[in-house]
Amino acid sequence: MKLGEKIRYLRSVEGTLRGLGREMTQLEVSRAIGRELKKSISQSYLSQIESGVRPHLTNRTRMLLAKFFKVHPGYLVDDPEGFHYELTSALPEPEEKLDLWLIQGAERFRRDPEVSHALLEIARHKDTRKCLILLGAILETPDLADRLLQVLKPERREREVRRGLRSDARHPGGNS
Repeated sequence: MKLGEKIRYLRSVEGTLRGLGREMTQLEVSRAIGRELKKSISQSYLSQIESGVRPHLTNRTRMLLAKFFKVHPGYLVDDPEGFHYELTSALPEPEEKLDLWLIQGAERFRRDPEVSHALLEIARHKDTRKCLILLGAILETPDLADRLLQVLKPERREREVRRGLRSDARHPGGNS
């Protein structure tokens, strides 16, 4: 991953952590650094870093961004060619491969906290395979998934009804 991609990713994570539901803009990051750390970095400088125009950071900027995003300063460099975050060693159990796949999926869907959380919960379960088989069985049963969600996550259904996403909310009794 290139430095610019990492900065954009960190803006996305920071926006989620701050409850924005979106990535922080470069300008928001610049202003937050000024407000919170009493240091300055311009939006245009952040833009140059992300676009690759400035492929290297000064030590001062690296330390400032690391402190703001709460990452190790060593993270804020380009990864070497061929570098992978995933574990590449042979995993002894298929269950562990499945868990790793789910964890990677949770990271890919980090912008959707409900999906990310669900994937992590399955990966953390002592029998991941059984969880996925159960999910398949639930989905094979008509309307069972909706009924289970109504019971287990009633606040989610209320949000869907308020947003008009559920067809049965617009058509009481389920008739069209």
